[in-house]
Amino acid sequence: MEALKQRILKDGNALNKSVLKVDSFLNHGVDPVLMSEIGTAFKEYFQKHGITKIFTIESSGIAPTVMTALQMGLPMVTLKKQTSKILSGEVYQTTVHSFTKDINYELTLSKKYISKEDKILIIDDFLAYGEAALGAARLVEEAGAEVSGIGIVIEKSFQPGRKLLEDSGYDVCSLARVSRLDEGIIEFVEE
Repeated sequence: MEALKQRILKDGNALNKSVLKVDSFLNHGVDPVLMSEIGTAFKEYFQKHGITKIFTIESSGIAPTVMTALQMGLPMVTLKKQTSKILSGEVYQTTVHSFTKDINYELTLSKKYISKEDKILIIDDFLAYGEAALGAARLVEEAGAEVSGIGIVIEKSFQPGRKLLEDSGYDVCSLARVSRLDEGIIEFVEE
């Protein structure tokens, strides 16, 4: 998606070989016009996948996911990173490792927001090692539903996440695929 790539080049900040800050438009400050364009791009790619609901992980994936849900006219569900005492026993949970924060967390999905008939689109802001997306997919499959696709706003193609997801049989659509990062350097995969 050319508009996203240009915005990354203009306002993104490559801190080192693995960290790309895009907090001015994606996950702290949010550009709603760009998020709407992202929603349209995901709709165009996934509209024939028979999707019934769209899932994301709190909190950075919420803006692009809500716009995708709006564009597709579908319900959206946010997977929680913290266990809630009031949901005890009524949830699906799996442990996910965050390489960015170097911590494990319990990804949680309330059973009332998924059924065996659902075809789920998972959307996340970044794809690096694939842990978050694989964790979300585990919850969907534990519920007996189907993962119909995984949408990624920014993929770090030099890390193994995409291969892990594709090797697991998932259809992955990344809107901006970064091939190289270094301090002050952002390069994209030639497509």
